[in-house]
Amino acid sequence: MSASGLTIRPITPDDLAAWRELFRAYGEFYETAFDDAQLDHVGALLVAEGSGIDALVAVEGSGDDSAEVSADGSGEADAVIGFAHYRSFPDTFSTRRDWFLDDLFVDPAARGNGAATALIERLGELARDGAEPGQGGTLRWITAASNERAQRVYDRIAQRTTWVTYEVRL
Repeated sequence: MSASGLTIRPITPDDLAAWRELFRAYGEFYETAFDDAQLDHVGALLVAEGSGIDALVAVEGSGDDSAEVSADGSGEADAVIGFAHYRSFPDTFSTRRDWFLDDLFVDPAARGNGAATALIERLGELARDGAEPGQGGTLRWITAASNERAQRVYDRIAQRTTWVTYEVRL
C-alpha cells in the first residue's frame, strides 16, 4: 500500500535498526524499558518466517525498496515511521481466522499523516486476502484507557466493544 509518500509493507531485516528506536519509544510511552536482549529477541521473531508474530512498517519517502533508510528520517532516504505487530489465530466461535493487533506505534514527529490508519487498513486487507471467501474473521486490538489520541483514530475506523480485558501475570 502506498499513498502520498507513505508505504505500508512487511518488515525486513534492513528495517530493524529503525524499528528498535520506535519500539523503544513505544515502550517508554507505556512506561516500559526494553533492554537490548528483549529488542534482539522481538526483532528476530518479527523477521523469522513462522514465528507466530509478524509486522508491518509504515515508510515515509519514495517507497523505493532500494532506497536506504535514513537513521534520523531526514533527506531523500526512506524512513520507517511506524509499525504494527500482529498475529492470526483460529476463532473457536466462528471457525474463522481472527487477527490480533498486538502493538501499533507511529513516531510522534510523524503523527497526523494517516500512518496509523494505513497500518490498520493494510492489516485488514491482509486478513481478508488470506482468508477463504466468507472466512475473514475479526481484527481486534486493545489500548490503554488513557490513550485518548489513539482512541480517536480507532473510533473512526473500528467498533468499540463491550468486552472487559483481564490478565494474570505468570
